[in-house]
Order: sequence, then C-alpha cells, then structure tokens
Amino acid sequence: MTIQWKTALMTAALAAFMLPVAAQTATPTPTQPVPDKDPATIRQRAENQQDRIANGIQNGSLTPNEASHIEGQEQKLNNEVKDMREDNGGKLTAADKEKVENQQNRLSREIYNQKHDAQTQNTDPKTQFGKRAENQQDRIANGIKNGTLSPGEASRLEHQESNINREARDMREDNGGKLSQADRQKLNHQQNVESRRISRTRHDGRNR
Repeated sequence: MTIQWKTALMTAALAAFMLPVAAQTATPTPTQPVPDKDPATIRQRAENQQDRIANGIQNGSLTPNEASHIEGQEQKLNNEVKDMREDNGGKLTAADKEKVENQQNRLSREIYNQKHDAQTQNTDPKTQFGKRAENQQDRIANGIKNGTLSPGEASRLEHQESNINREARDMREDNGGKLSQADRQKLNHQQNVESRRISRTRHDGRNR
C-alpha cells in the first residue's frame, strides 16, 4: 500500500471519528441551558404587551379591574422567568423558552379579548370625580409605558382605582344616581391618597 493510500485512509477514519462528537455538541438537549442568542426576544414581547395594556387604559378599552388582573398575570410570568434564569445560571433552557412563549401567547390573547369586550371606562367624564379618575388612569398608563411602574405596581394601583370606582357607583345607586356632599368629600380624600400613591410608586426607583 502506498503512502498516499495510507494517508487517505487515516484522514477518512479520523473524520468518521470526529463526526459524532461534533453532532453531540452542535445541538443541546432541551434540558440544557442554551445561550441567549437573542435575549431581547422575551423582554421585547413583554415590553410590547405592556404598551398594549397602557394604550388600553388610555383609550378606555381596559377598565381598572381588567388592567389590574392582566398586570397581575404579567408580574407572575416575570417572576417565573426570573426564577428560571436563576436556576440555570442566568440562562433559559429550550424548554423554558417554549413554556414562556406559550404563556406570553396566552396573555396576548387575554389582552386582546379584554380590550374588545363590552366593558369600557369613560374617557370623557363630566364630573369632577370622573375627571380626576381619568387623570389618574393616564398617569398610571404613562408609568407603564415609560417603565417607572412594574406590572405588579400597576396591578395594585389599578386595583385601588377599581375599588374607588365601585364605591362611587354604590354611592350613586344609594342616592338616586347622585353623590351627596359627604360622598364627594370621601371620594376626594380617597383620590388624594391614590394620587400620592401613584406618585410615590412611580418615583420609588424600582423600574421594570
């Protein structure tokens, strides 16, 4: 056998030996931490969904109660993603990414459904109470958009807004559709408390 033939056979054998090794390292299993080649993808979807929620608050297609519920779900998912990364050295596994994407898809559909149902809020109020409520909704929406309010913070603020609105509705039902002077004083005090809470929360240094 010539030297050229020996060299060719050795080269072919070496290539055949290296092929399985390359195949094993090229594709990680779903349970292995995988590099975040596009780490902005999950975050960008979360940002997009926050913008959609904020727009729904501003245009009245999301009530405070609906916004509170959705933002609570968003915060829960954010916490889950954070835990996943901590469990895998700052990375998400392929299985983690698939799970998060499915949950984001579900939340996206929920945002759409809530924005297109029959429940809306009045964005052109005539009463002083209604105008203040609308102003505070705009402040919350702006905080969501610029990141000074996390989903959890927005959820709590919207929950308080929903409680105040429900109390005002009950007061009107008890007084033939109107608010008494005592009712207006009580609601004004609650709105003052909520206004300070919005300001304090937006400036607490904890951004999303």
